[in-house]
Amino acid sequence: MGCSTVITLEINDRAMQAKEGETVLDACRRAGIRVPTLCHLKELTPTGACRMCVVEVDGARGLVPACAWPAADGMKVQTHGPRAIRARQMIVELLLASHPDDCLYCIRNGECELQDLAHELGVRERRFHAPCRQYNVDVSNPSIVRDPAKCILCGKCVRVCEEIQGVAAIDFIDRGSQATVGTAFDQGLNVSSCINCGQCAMVCPTGALREQCQLDEVLNALADPDRHVVVQHAPAVSVTLAEEFGMKPGRDIAGTMTAALRKLGFRRVFPTAFSADLTIMEEAAELVARVKNGGPFPMLTSCSPGWIKYMEQQFPDFIPNVSSCKSPQQMLGAIIKSYYAEQVGIDPEKIYSVSIMPCTAKKFEAQRPEMVRNGLPDIDAVLTTRELVRLIRMRGLDFNELEAEAPDSPLGERSSAGKLFGVSGGVMEAALRTAYHLLTGDDLDVVPMKELRGLDGVKQARVTIGDLDVGVAVVSGLENAAHLLNEVREGRSDLHFIEVMTCAGGCVSGGGQPIRTDDTKVRARMKALYEIDRDAHVRRSHENPDIQQLYRDFLGEPLGHRSHELLHTGYAPRDVVA
Repeated sequence: MGCSTVITLEINDRAMQAKEGETVLDACRRAGIRVPTLCHLKELTPTGACRMCVVEVDGARGLVPACAWPAADGMKVQTHGPRAIRARQMIVELLLASHPDDCLYCIRNGECELQDLAHELGVRERRFHAPCRQYNVDVSNPSIVRDPAKCILCGKCVRVCEEIQGVAAIDFIDRGSQATVGTAFDQGLNVSSCINCGQCAMVCPTGALREQCQLDEVLNALADPDRHVVVQHAPAVSVTLAEEFGMKPGRDIAGTMTAALRKLGFRRVFPTAFSADLTIMEEAAELVARVKNGGPFPMLTSCSPGWIKYMEQQFPDFIPNVSSCKSPQQMLGAIIKSYYAEQVGIDPEKIYSVSIMPCTAKKFEAQRPEMVRNGLPDIDAVLTTRELVRLIRMRGLDFNELEAEAPDSPLGERSSAGKLFGVSGGVMEAALRTAYHLLTGDDLDVVPMKELRGLDGVKQARVTIGDLDVGVAVVSGLENAAHLLNEVREGRSDLHFIEVMTCAGGCVSGGGQPIRTDDTKVRARMKALYEIDRDAHVRRSHENPDIQQLYRDFLGEPLGHRSHELLHTGYAPRDVVA
């Protein structure tokens, strides 16, 4: 696809233009013509496995898959002719022949691509009958539930896991009619190399993969008068939620969401961006300490739990390089059950701490044994953005009737640097603002670091801090992280600080975000976070007055004894079943 020569072809009797090297599907999408697919993934080599995108091309023998057929000058294509429609109908009917009939109860009801195609193609009765194979639903993983009976073998989860994340926790096993998608030795996801990122669930067209739902536990806690239920929400959630309720993608509704959370019964509402500022205070101080003590470099961020598990499995030799800081979710959980409990005079055992995250791996992180202190977990339950949407709809809340409200004190103030944690590169920008201050005593001019922004999987920059020339890199998508870390293994030594995000683009496209997230929505969410930063009065974490008060009244100083006790942790190598 490197050639930019423009060609002309005819699609549905209309002249269209395409670039030489594009496929028929690319040309159709460029022209605004929807051709259905089930197995296609943008940016990955097409497989043509599902055949849902078959079209008629003059001169071709039979129907051809639009996703894998090169567009050519003078080509004539019919995308929705009778032959193509009949073929697509047959595919859907055959898939439904052995598919479970529990659509009314399925988590993907209304968001299922197979269901949509049946509706679009007018498939309204079952002409073919095949016995449904009996599978055990795999609930072993703390983040992801796997229901093989609903799998249609499109292969998208396999490809995302292997080609984008570089994990390969799942693959096709068995052959022919016995084929299914499973783990090594067909064991539970919990003992596989799965990193809990949820990107498989994001691309799954049916309900074969979904997040572990904790709504019932949260509802029970909210209904318990002896529980003091508090909630935190990640930076990416407030710029995502609006689109699920018919508003423009990227609109920030943090205030309205705060009001909704109080209506749902949460006693206190805190932004995780507050503890993102806290993370920066500790992480920037750690970076400065390494600069003064000679390393080890490069220092690696520790905010993304999918990345942390991947590192423990695939790159355990880098454990000394990883920041010892807990993630913002866990830091705020620890502060809530210590400092906050003292401030309001509540027994920490009565506090039920909930986080709302764009990430399924946060469910796994909250259950790590390292995240328990005095027998109490930092976080009791994690809801994804999708689960929050379901909770809001369950309670019948109307965002148009809610007035925006401010978060609660004393953990409610955040800088815009903390809000940047929602995008790939945001942690790096935020950390550099404070590290510069700690190293020089001055404040870095807050200007957009364009080299670290955008959806590129690898971004690099050089930053001058006093007399130091600091090399930094930002990676998202763990296959990209693996390439960069292998360069370091092989001797690359010009990098001092590397930010790693598990999901492409960062938390704005996390595995707990709304299904059918696309690049347009991701870019809108990113844009909103950068605009929040641009327009904010407090743009550096160390200038957050609530953070300053927390250190004065409780923590002492970054990397101090109490900070280490509450806000830092350690990691160890993990064995992988393979």
